[in-house]
Amino acid sequence: MPAESWQRTVEQQLPLLGHRNWVLIVDKAFPDQTNAGILTVNTGAAMPEVLEFVQRQLVASPHVKPIVYRDAELAYMTDSLSPGITAAEKEIATVLGPQKVNVILHDTVFGKMSAAAGTFSVLVLKTESLHPYTSVFFELDCAYWSNEKETALRRKMNP
Repeated sequence: MPAESWQRTVEQQLPLLGHRNWVLIVDKAFPDQTNAGILTVNTGAAMPEVLEFVQRQLVASPHVKPIVYRDAELAYMTDSLSPGITAAEKEIATVLGPQKVNVILHDTVFGKMSAAAGTFSVLVLKTESLHPYTSVFFELDCAYWSNEKETALRRKMNP
Protein backbone atom coordinates (compact mmCIF):
# COMPACT_ATOMS: atom_id res chain seq x y z
CA MET A 1 0.00 0.00 0.00
CA PRO A 2 1.47 3.39 -0.93
CA ALA A 3 2.43 5.57 2.02
CA GLU A 4 -0.25 8.09 1.16
CA SER A 5 -2.93 5.39 1.39
CA TRP A 6 -2.26 4.15 4.93
CA GLN A 7 -1.67 7.69 6.13
CA ARG A 8 -4.91 8.82 4.52
CA THR A 9 -6.70 5.91 6.22
CA VAL A 10 -5.38 7.06 9.62
CA GLU A 11 -6.39 10.66 8.88
CA GLN A 12 -9.88 9.55 7.86
CA GLN A 13 -10.41 7.07 10.69
CA LEU A 14 -9.04 9.05 13.64
CA PRO A 15 -11.83 11.69 13.69
CA LEU A 16 -14.34 8.81 13.83
CA LEU A 17 -12.58 7.13 16.75
CA GLY A 18 -13.04 8.06 20.38
CA HIS A 19 -13.14 6.77 23.93
CA ARG A 20 -12.75 2.95 24.02
CA ASN A 21 -11.47 2.61 20.45
CA TRP A 22 -8.02 1.18 19.79
CA VAL A 23 -5.19 1.87 17.33
CA LEU A 24 -2.57 -0.87 17.09
CA ILE A 25 0.82 -0.58 15.40
CA VAL A 26 1.97 -4.14 14.97
CA ASP A 27 4.69 -6.37 13.58
CA LYS A 28 4.34 -8.24 10.30
CA ALA A 29 3.14 -11.54 11.84
CA PHE A 30 0.26 -9.99 13.79
CA PRO A 31 -2.77 -12.05 12.77
CA ASP A 32 -5.64 -10.66 10.75
CA GLN A 33 -8.79 -10.70 12.88
CA THR A 34 -12.22 -11.85 11.72
CA ASN A 35 -14.19 -9.47 13.92
CA ALA A 36 -16.11 -6.92 11.83
CA GLY A 37 -15.07 -4.13 14.23
CA ILE A 38 -11.40 -4.49 13.31
CA LEU A 39 -9.93 -2.74 10.27
CA THR A 40 -6.47 -4.05 9.32
CA VAL A 41 -4.24 -1.98 7.04
CA ASN A 42 -0.94 -3.28 5.64
CA THR A 43 1.20 -0.13 5.68
CA GLY A 44 4.29 -1.57 4.01
CA ALA A 45 6.26 0.85 6.21
CA ALA A 46 8.73 0.57 9.08
CA MET A 47 7.30 0.53 12.59
CA PRO A 48 9.03 3.76 13.76
CA GLU A 49 7.65 5.62 10.73
CA VAL A 50 4.09 4.43 11.35
CA LEU A 51 4.36 5.04 15.09
CA GLU A 52 5.68 8.57 14.61
CA PHE A 53 2.89 9.43 12.15
CA VAL A 54 0.16 8.05 14.42
CA GLN A 55 1.58 9.84 17.46
CA ARG A 56 1.57 13.16 15.58
CA GLN A 57 -2.05 12.57 14.57
CA LEU A 58 -3.05 11.70 18.14
CA VAL A 59 -1.34 14.78 19.59
CA ALA A 60 -3.16 16.94 17.02
CA SER A 61 -6.53 15.37 17.87
CA PRO A 62 -8.44 17.44 20.44
CA HIS A 63 -10.91 14.67 21.25
CA VAL A 64 -8.72 11.69 22.16
CA LYS A 65 -5.59 10.87 24.13
CA PRO A 66 -3.80 7.52 24.06
CA ILE A 67 -3.28 5.03 26.85
CA VAL A 68 -0.17 3.18 25.68
CA TYR A 69 0.42 -0.55 26.12
CA ARG A 70 3.46 -2.67 25.29
CA ASP A 71 4.09 -6.38 25.65
CA ALA A 72 5.71 -7.56 28.90
CA GLU A 73 7.57 -10.22 26.92
CA LEU A 74 9.67 -7.49 25.28
CA ALA A 75 11.71 -6.99 28.47
CA TYR A 76 13.02 -10.54 28.07
CA MET A 77 13.84 -10.36 24.37
CA THR A 78 17.50 -10.28 23.34
CA ASP A 79 19.41 -10.05 20.09
CA SER A 80 20.25 -13.74 20.44
CA LEU A 81 16.52 -14.53 20.32
CA SER A 82 15.68 -11.97 17.61
CA PRO A 83 18.74 -10.38 15.97
CA GLY A 84 18.41 -6.59 15.86
CA ILE A 85 15.61 -6.34 18.39
CA THR A 86 17.63 -4.17 20.79
CA ALA A 87 18.20 -1.49 18.14
CA ALA A 88 14.59 -1.74 16.95
CA GLU A 89 13.29 -1.32 20.49
CA LYS A 90 15.52 1.72 21.07
CA GLU A 91 14.04 3.35 17.96
CA ILE A 92 10.50 2.66 19.16
CA ALA A 93 11.28 3.92 22.67
CA THR A 94 12.73 7.12 21.20
CA VAL A 95 9.55 7.74 19.19
CA LEU A 96 7.36 7.03 22.23
CA GLY A 97 9.39 9.45 24.33
CA PRO A 98 8.63 10.02 28.02
CA GLN A 99 4.93 9.14 27.97
CA LYS A 100 3.67 6.52 30.39
CA VAL A 101 3.67 2.99 28.96
CA ASN A 102 1.60 0.22 30.53
CA VAL A 103 3.29 -3.15 30.30
CA ILE A 104 1.06 -6.23 30.08
CA LEU A 105 1.30 -9.75 28.72
CA HIS A 106 0.70 -10.08 24.98
CA ASP A 107 -2.32 -12.35 25.41
CA THR A 108 -3.85 -9.82 27.82
CA VAL A 109 -3.69 -7.17 25.09
CA PHE A 110 -5.47 -9.57 22.73
CA GLY A 111 -8.19 -10.07 25.32
CA LYS A 112 -8.68 -6.32 25.83
CA MET A 113 -8.71 -5.66 22.10
CA SER A 114 -11.09 -8.52 21.32
CA ALA A 115 -13.48 -7.42 24.04
CA ALA A 116 -13.45 -3.86 22.72
CA ALA A 117 -13.86 -4.97 19.09
CA GLY A 118 -17.20 -6.55 19.91
CA THR A 119 -18.65 -3.06 20.34
CA PHE A 120 -15.98 -0.53 19.38
CA SER A 121 -13.72 -0.06 16.35
CA VAL A 122 -10.10 -1.15 16.30
CA LEU A 123 -7.62 0.12 13.68
CA VAL A 124 -4.68 -2.25 13.14
CA LEU A 125 -1.68 -0.89 11.23
CA LYS A 126 0.64 -3.70 10.15
CA THR A 127 4.27 -2.70 9.67
CA GLU A 128 7.29 -4.38 8.11
CA SER A 129 8.77 -5.15 11.56
CA LEU A 130 10.03 -8.71 11.86
CA HIS A 131 10.61 -8.54 15.62
CA PRO A 132 8.13 -10.20 17.98
CA TYR A 133 6.54 -8.35 20.90
CA THR A 134 7.49 -4.90 19.58
CA SER A 135 3.93 -3.79 18.84
CA VAL A 136 2.48 -0.61 20.34
CA PHE A 137 -1.17 -0.57 21.39
CA PHE A 138 -3.10 2.66 21.88
CA GLU A 139 -6.36 2.49 23.80
CA LEU A 140 -8.05 5.80 23.13
CA ASP A 141 -9.49 7.84 25.96
CA CYS A 142 -11.42 11.11 25.96
CA ALA A 143 -9.04 14.08 25.90
CA TYR A 144 -11.48 16.61 27.32
CA TRP A 145 -13.06 14.53 30.08
CA SER A 146 -11.28 12.72 32.92
CA ASN A 147 -12.15 9.94 35.34
CA GLU A 148 -12.06 12.52 38.12
CA LYS A 149 -14.63 14.70 36.36
CA GLU A 150 -16.82 11.68 35.69
CA THR A 151 -16.66 10.67 39.36
CA ALA A 152 -17.55 14.23 40.44
CA LEU A 153 -20.49 14.25 38.03
CA ARG A 154 -21.76 10.91 39.34
CA ARG A 155 -21.51 12.16 42.93
CA LYS A 156 -23.65 15.17 42.04
CA MET A 157 -26.20 12.92 40.38
CA ASN A 158 -26.32 10.50 43.33
CA PRO A 159 -25.62 12.51 46.51
